[in-house]
Amino acid sequence: MKVDVEERVKRGMDYFKNGYNCSQAVVSAFADIYNLDSEMALRIAASFGGGMGRMRLTCGAVSGMFILAGLENGSTIAGDTAGRGKNYELVQELARRFKAHTGSIICADLLGLTPSTPVTTQPEERTPEYYRKRPCVETVGLACRIYAEYLNESAAE
Repeated sequence: MKVDVEERVKRGMDYFKNGYNCSQAVVSAFADIYNLDSEMALRIAASFGGGMGRMRLTCGAVSGMFILAGLENGSTIAGDTAGRGKNYELVQELARRFKAHTGSIICADLLGLTPSTPVTTQPEERTPEYYRKRPCVETVGLACRIYAEYLNESAAE
């Protein structure tokens, strides 16, 4: 199935701009493809924002792509090492593509944070200043673009 790349990018960025975290925005942009209702998509991705629970680890937009990769080809059979390997191959390819554009898949790196930056549980208020100083809208758009392009490549095979 071919997807409209620009429409998926816009959808993901709009979810983020409307207050959802980066992971929720990416997963929600593709939820219809996997027959996920909106609430379930949002719940599945809820904990991955802010680099996993705001710990600034793997970027939430990247984690969103990984959630989608699991929906696309995740193994559901115990002991299926070949199936897991196929899924891990997709995860690593998506990560490689993202990192080629940004230099990292780590939230703290993308935000320019230092190891001494305190980690808190409280998300920042979404103000115009928040959007000016953070690359998150763009990283969500990038993750959506990468995943949509992957889907189109897969459909062409």
